[in-house]
Amino acid sequence: MRVWPGKAYPLGATYDGAGTNFSIFSGIAEKVELCLFDDKGGETRVVLPEVTAFQWHGYLPDVEPGQRYGFRIHGPWAPEEGHRCNPSKLLLDPYSKAIDRNIQWNEAVFSYRFKEPDGSKNDDDSGPYMPKSVVINPFFDWSTDRSPQIPLNETVIYEVHVRGFTKKHPDIPPEMRGTYAGISHPAAIKYLRELGVTTVELLPVHQFIHDSYLDERGLRNYWGYNSIGYLAPHHEYSSRGHTGQQVQEFKEMVRNLHDAGFEVILDVVYNHTAEGNHLGPTLCFRGLDNAAYYRLVQDDRRFYFDYTGTGNSLNMRHPHVLQLIMDSLRYWILDMHVDGFRFDLASTLARELHDVDRLSSFFDLVQQDPVVSQVKLIAEPWDVGEGGYQVGNFPPLWSEWNGKYRDCARDFWRGEPQTLPEFAYRFTGSSDLYENTGRKPYASVNFLTAHDGFTLHDLVSYNEKHNEANGEDNRDGESHNRSWNCGEEGPTENPDVLALRAKQKRNYLATLFLSQGIPMLLGGDEMGRTQQGNNNAYCQDNEISWYDWPRKDEGLIEYTSRLIQFRRDHTIFKRRHWFLGRAIHGKIEDMTWFTPSGEEMTEENWETGFAKSVALFLNGKALPFPDERGEQMVDDSFLVLINAHHEQIPFTLPGPNWGKRWIKVIDTAHDGFPEEEEFHDAGSTFTAESRSLVLLMQNE
Repeated sequence: MRVWPGKAYPLGATYDGAGTNFSIFSGIAEKVELCLFDDKGGETRVVLPEVTAFQWHGYLPDVEPGQRYGFRIHGPWAPEEGHRCNPSKLLLDPYSKAIDRNIQWNEAVFSYRFKEPDGSKNDDDSGPYMPKSVVINPFFDWSTDRSPQIPLNETVIYEVHVRGFTKKHPDIPPEMRGTYAGISHPAAIKYLRELGVTTVELLPVHQFIHDSYLDERGLRNYWGYNSIGYLAPHHEYSSRGHTGQQVQEFKEMVRNLHDAGFEVILDVVYNHTAEGNHLGPTLCFRGLDNAAYYRLVQDDRRFYFDYTGTGNSLNMRHPHVLQLIMDSLRYWILDMHVDGFRFDLASTLARELHDVDRLSSFFDLVQQDPVVSQVKLIAEPWDVGEGGYQVGNFPPLWSEWNGKYRDCARDFWRGEPQTLPEFAYRFTGSSDLYENTGRKPYASVNFLTAHDGFTLHDLVSYNEKHNEANGEDNRDGESHNRSWNCGEEGPTENPDVLALRAKQKRNYLATLFLSQGIPMLLGGDEMGRTQQGNNNAYCQDNEISWYDWPRKDEGLIEYTSRLIQFRRDHTIFKRRHWFLGRAIHGKIEDMTWFTPSGEEMTEENWETGFAKSVALFLNGKALPFPDERGEQMVDDSFLVLINAHHEQIPFTLPGPNWGKRWIKVIDTAHDGFPEEEEFHDAGSTFTAESRSLVLLMQNE
């Protein structure tokens, strides 16, 4: 087979219309073999003829899209020094644009014998059991596609799983359910439009691995936080094929969602790989240049630092690792047209040596990159290592999953003491976390539930987790449910309990969409999706995780949709600037807190540890900054009555300086949005039911 020297860059397999250039990095390789596979599994090996700056490369004029391939690396085998080259192990291309199938688990994909993990090297050929990288056709007609570029303060995120969202959708053809095509099918887009979200955040779609221990138990890595291909869309979400068709289908999904006005954000996992710890398989990075790609224990380089709880951590100090991540991000933006990223366990990316450094190399690269710096960047600001909880400490360019918002809002609504002062901060944008770092209220991504925990329905229905189906004797998952389960555990037909649960759901959703910051809704919460008490359904690719469309709660969907629309209609709930808490131009202050008796809150009031009821005045006439078009922003004024007490509380409405007359627009104790108009005068008494939120709008 003909092979020419080719080029060192770009890395990976690049088809130019006449042939394919291959390039791969290894700083320790002595020889690199490119392995080409036919449809029957037959293998042809070609030695890459050139190496430039540790990048081994060659051009094959006869290789076209659809070609399956991998690499074999000849180099040192010295685990005690951190080197694990083994040419008997077929390796995936770190820059694969597509990968064709799953691993067939066999001892051959490991570099040691199961009975002797510290013994001699396992030289069994892993090729027959390994997935293969695929050369793709990069050409695609994007037509007039453009990013919707939703302003951050206008953003409403919908966290959704590609497979689970449509797997049981009755209006989507069976062959498209659970795929990229399914999530952009007209029926799915119609639902998203009616719901009112702006931004679809997809759980991991980078090619991932189903762990061997799950495979043995008949389970799957449903969530996908086990990446092995950072440029490849996961093949199982394709309805058309696995030899490059998944790339075309992903692009069509993005184009269709953009056409409908939705942004697409990817949940990305750059902190670790699917190769696990020293007892994991040899699939890619480990066999290429183990010491370059992974953080190794300095005193014994057989072992891996693990800041993620998954066995390894990528070595963010190495230039080629940083290059891989940045090349991957740019690829998904420029070639796949996505609009942003949510970074899993992002504190791991900030670790230069041991401590978390928010100005580490990765964040410096993102800051100066003219492509990556211009999309939405969201950090999950923690990992499992020492000092890893970094909420509020990421650079100004970033928004963050606000874990403190989640924990505080849950504690407040279940009646925990000492939560009112913090709740006030969280509801108004968490200025205590973000204001002094040059960021705006939309630095806070507010959420009450996410994929890794209870759904909203289960949050109010279970005190204890029920993860028995995971096969770990219910030991996995967070043990403590920070919620109030409304009287009974689990499924019930008791109408009083069901009513309490429904009210608590409305409380949580109203809190989420009336808070300053970016609201993130866990997909399915709006329809009452249950996981039967499983708060760690990472391995449940079945009815436990899939949306149950036939049983959706239509009333809850309508309530959620109206909340989102209400937020969209009123600037006061999505401010681009912080509340000042003082008078502006001699007018009433932009925000004022009141006790239930109608008096302005004092320091003493805030220090009352068991206070669970408060009122908040939001002055829509005191929006001091113009909008992005330069128009002065004016909105209605509102009074929020919040009662997390277990008994009803009478609220005295503030005097006429804050509004002479009010109309009730939301009352979570009475199905949410009232059907009939109800007016209340300044100074009058409004009785808020136990555990309820009421929103009054100034009428005059």
